[in-house]
Amino acid sequence: MTESAVLIAGFSGRALAASARRAGFRPLVVDAFGDTDTRRLASAMIVLPEALRQGFRGNRLMAALAELVAGDRQAHARRTGDAAAPIGLVLGAGFEDAPALVAALARHYRLIGCPPDVVEATKSPARFFGCLAKLGIAHPETQIDAPACGSGWLTKRVGGSGGTHIARCGQHVTNRRDRYYQRPVAGEPMSMLGLVGRRSSAFAFSRQWPAPMPRRPFRYGGGVGNLTLDEDLEARMVSIGLDVSQAFGLVGMISLDFIVADGTPMLLEVNPRPGASLDLFDDAAGTLFRAHVEACQDGDPAETLAAGWSPPTRAAAYLYADEGALTVPDIAWPEWTADRPAAGSLVPRFRPLATVSADAATPTAAEAALHERMGRLAQLLYRGQKTGKEMPL
Repeated sequence: MTESAVLIAGFSGRALAASARRAGFRPLVVDAFGDTDTRRLASAMIVLPEALRQGFRGNRLMAALAELVAGDRQAHARRTGDAAAPIGLVLGAGFEDAPALVAALARHYRLIGCPPDVVEATKSPARFFGCLAKLGIAHPETQIDAPACGSGWLTKRVGGSGGTHIARCGQHVTNRRDRYYQRPVAGEPMSMLGLVGRRSSAFAFSRQWPAPMPRRPFRYGGGVGNLTLDEDLEARMVSIGLDVSQAFGLVGMISLDFIVADGTPMLLEVNPRPGASLDLFDDAAGTLFRAHVEACQDGDPAETLAAGWSPPTRAAAYLYADEGALTVPDIAWPEWTADRPAAGSLVPRFRPLATVSADAATPTAAEAALHERMGRLAQLLYRGQKTGKEMPL
């Protein structure tokens, strides 16, 4: 088992840090939440809470990463006599709308994931959907310019994540450089996690659902994995994953989001990084993180998975502070929770409170257990507190 350090940066670093720790790495984490379990998992951590409001800023992020590297090298040298640098930097959510920052990071650190030009290409609506059209891959009607009449259209922020950047258009819409427009499609939301290498690729499937909030009906809610799909649908989605990966040069852990409409998988977007489905599919050995590192080092991710990956049948979802702003009480957190904020911290209304998960014999049973647990946790957290619903949206 390796003891190498690895840098992790994203809005929330907990899932990646947990997988890295299980795989035997020392996670050095920069994130925006600073949850208690992330602090416990990380060998060292710096919290940049302002990133939630304004995104990551280059100077501040660079300084935080450099501080983590210097501190870890000194501490590790004292213990072992070896001052080896981290093996590289893994990026989570928070960088898709900042290709220049990704490029700057790549000049200072070895990116374990998709290179900057790949991130930029997959998050450029013109390039991405233009490529899908050339490949003959089904996708919703999409345009860069605002429609003459917005009724029946969605507006999405370029490089947005988590679903809160998606809104229904009003009748009158103006062009914005940071927005594109898409027709909504009725169907079942699905996601396909991919591990893409130069020699092989592997895919796993999950069903997703939203957690609507006022004016933001597509906020990410959760998902359930280890699905058994119709053979034809599975083959078509895998074929899309392989074609898109080859066309854009994707590598490592990625995800592709679909709407399955009348049996047809329609591709919505590609996330060129590890996503929320890591919580659904990772095992006790951190196999997905190891496979991600292997894939990005020209290894064979399928070989790594075949050596012992045992994915659970798991559902996981975000519990949001939808009942009102919350001062986090000092509670004994159930073992099936993650992303636990510190006691006494204030969580604004509609922000994530925690991640809840449930394992079961079938996806249906896992999802049912999950929703029961979410209700129990909400009662535990809000018991005896004012809801703060009077706060403006």
